[in-house]
This record gives sequence, C-alpha cells and structure tokens, in this order.
Amino acid sequence: MTTFNTASKQLLSNYACISTLEPTDIAIGQSITVASIAVPFNGSFTVLALPQYAFTGVDSTYGTFLYDLDIPRPNQILYAATGTDVQYVATYTGTVTYTQTCTWVTASDVEDWLGIGTATTADATFLTICAAAASEFIYRRRQECGYFDGSLTVVPSQSIKLACQAYGGFLYRQRGSITDFASFDGMTTGGSNGLSPMIKQLAGINRAQVA
Repeated sequence: MTTFNTASKQLLSNYACISTLEPTDIAIGQSITVASIAVPFNGSFTVLALPQYAFTGVDSTYGTFLYDLDIPRPNQILYAATGTDVQYVATYTGTVTYTQTCTWVTASDVEDWLGIGTATTADATFLTICAAAASEFIYRRRQECGYFDGSLTVVPSQSIKLACQAYGGFLYRQRGSITDFASFDGMTTGGSNGLSPMIKQLAGINRAQVA
C-alpha cells in the first residue's frame, strides 16, 4: 500500500481531476482511495485517465475528455464523481492510497519450479516471501512496459506464471549467496542476476506492448 499527498482538486461534468505532489505508478483502470479532500472527491474509485494537461470538461457529442494543451498539469488522476462543479484549486490536505497486492504465484508454485520439498518452517516462510516478491515484480515490470493486467489474483497466462515461478526460484537460491566481493588479481568481481533473458521473454517485458 502506497499513500500520496494531493496537490490540487477539480470537478467538472461529474468527473473529478486531482493531482499528487509527486509522480505515481498508478495506472488507468486500477482502483484508488481518496480521503481528506471533501465530498464528492472522497471514496474508492476507478482511474479513468491520467491527464498531463488542464482538464476542461467533456465533449457533449462524443463524451471524450477535453484538455487545454497550453496548460501542463503533471501527476493528475481523473475519475467519475457526481457533484457540483469545483474549479481548479490547490489542496494539500488530501491523500490518495494505492494498494496493489499481486498473488499470481504461491510458495508451492515456486517450490515446484525448484523441484524441492521444504524441510523447515523457515523454508516455507521464505518461499512465500519469494513468491510474493516475484508476483509483484513481474506485475510492476509489465505495467511499466504498457501492459494492463486486469486481475491481481489470476495470472494472465502460463508463460507469465512460469516467469514468476522462475524469478521466485532465483530469489530463493540467492539466499545466503555472495553477490559482491573483492576480485582476485586479473579477475572480475562476482555477481548474480536473476532476471534472465528467458524470464524477460516469458513475461513480455523490456519490449513494446503487443496485441
């Protein structure tokens, strides 16, 4: 869960457009919770747009959002909210909470990829952490590449599941390993990298989004 402070608010044609003090990783179609601004801005909403210019209303014919391209306004979030119009005004009292918990793979999934049986409670606990970290990491990297994965609990495809399993397995194997140490004369320093080209290929990351 991440909470951001607001910087402004505006309401036109039953659409709220607020901004945050800093950039966020919030994406269109995802859910946010707004608090401490005022009714009707407060509540849980689905993000409809992330405009970077002044919001001026809705086109009466096509219903599309309208913007003034001569007035840049970064870090904005637009969502539906029914109420009386509120002109653009700075406000620093509000918060925007963004909660994304991805559970595409479980400890058992990572264990299957590793081909091991957990011997201790500590192993099971660490596998759970690795699975959660792998799910969240692959989800975030796909989001950065322009993909919109509608469900945080149902993995989009088997290739993405395998990418999460593999990355979780690599995280598990890194426990206790030495990744930075002084080199011997004439030798490079050691290192480890769990995000292999195969994982990138499976997850569809580090390349443009495709249909």
